[in-house]
Amino acid sequence: MGLLDFSKINEMAEKNGGPFNILVIDDEKRIRDIYKEFCDLTEALNVELAHSGEDAINKINNTIFDLVTLDLIMPEMSGLDVLNSIKQASPQLPVMVITGNATNRLVNEAGVMGACKVLYKPVMLEDFLEEVTSALGKRMATRTI
Repeated sequence: MGLLDFSKINEMAEKNGGPFNILVIDDEKRIRDIYKEFCDLTEALNVELAHSGEDAINKINNTIFDLVTLDLIMPEMSGLDVLNSIKQASPQLPVMVITGNATNRLVNEAGVMGACKVLYKPVMLEDFLEEVTSALGKRMATRTI
């Protein structure tokens, strides 16, 4: 992995008036930890972690997030159910699906339900940074002041 360029997201965070709040939802601890450690490389991103759909919904109901990353295949509560709950609570909140083994039907359904992007595991950190930056840029452009 070469040097990662955080300059664009750092500049966006400065314009935002502070770091962006991101919620990473994945049932695999290792995956959550990788994204957390990566996002901690810049002060532009504050990351909270959720290990299940129920945990995620509780956090979304109690915290304002700028972006959510969501695994589609999780035990107990499916990613689509979580996505549906997120979109009911906060329709404008961008949700990036990150999945390793979802079917095309599930991925298509996530898109129909409002996911802004689908990434397939394993995700290169450069790609993750690019997509997070893009999604946050679009969110900033559509915010009303």
